[in-house]
Amino acid sequence: MAKIEKFANPTRFLRLQEKVQLWLVAITVILFAVGLYYSLVKAPADYQQGETVRIMFVHVPAAWGATMVYAVMALSSAIGIIFRHPLADLSAKAAAPIGAVFTFLALFTGALWGKPMWGTYWVWDARLTSFFVLFLLYLGYMAIWQAIDDHHRAARIAAIVALVGAINLPIIKFSVDWWNSLHQPSIMSMKGSSVHSSILIPLLIMALAYSFLFLTLHLLSLRAELRKHKIRQLQMQAAKRV
Repeated sequence: MAKIEKFANPTRFLRLQEKVQLWLVAITVILFAVGLYYSLVKAPADYQQGETVRIMFVHVPAAWGATMVYAVMALSSAIGIIFRHPLADLSAKAAAPIGAVFTFLALFTGALWGKPMWGTYWVWDARLTSFFVLFLLYLGYMAIWQAIDDHHRAARIAAIVALVGAINLPIIKFSVDWWNSLHQPSIMSMKGSSVHSSILIPLLIMALAYSFLFLTLHLLSLRAELRKHKIRQLQMQAAKRV
């Protein structure tokens, strides 16, 4: 716990971020290069879907990333409420736009994939609907920060919304099991995966690439949020002196 509190200190966090940023960028670029090579070149075309199956290597990791980012946002919000640490609130705020982009990418690529497979870009099945709700949750969370000027009040309301919205995560995960859906069952489960390694390995590499992309962008965004928070504090102190 002491180590976590050590890095939760904004000054120490900024020093750590400077040290690891270039490494994170390099790892992200390498993972995407390797992942895209295996996805677009090495992975075989599907006997039914043909080359359109390659959309999966962008779509599925984006969907995984979108739910992962929301889980990070909800966890940061919980820490912010329990321990009232400003860095936790800023962490959730910094994660939201990245998660929203991942969610939009998953919805967009899913529509492109759905047209040749299902004959339509969109159907209101359980997974698509719950995933669209996730996108709305991201937008609502960001809107709260924009609409409320008081930082502490915005942080509390946004944190509550993030935690309530976390109920949607298991719905997304298990929707194909609970309701009839055009989606196939989840690729990864407690029993492992039945997907062939020629498909699974590129998927996992791309998922890792998305994870490092999130980490890289999150740290950069969090650094910017800390600087804005510091400026806001200085402005408030200056206003009190007047």
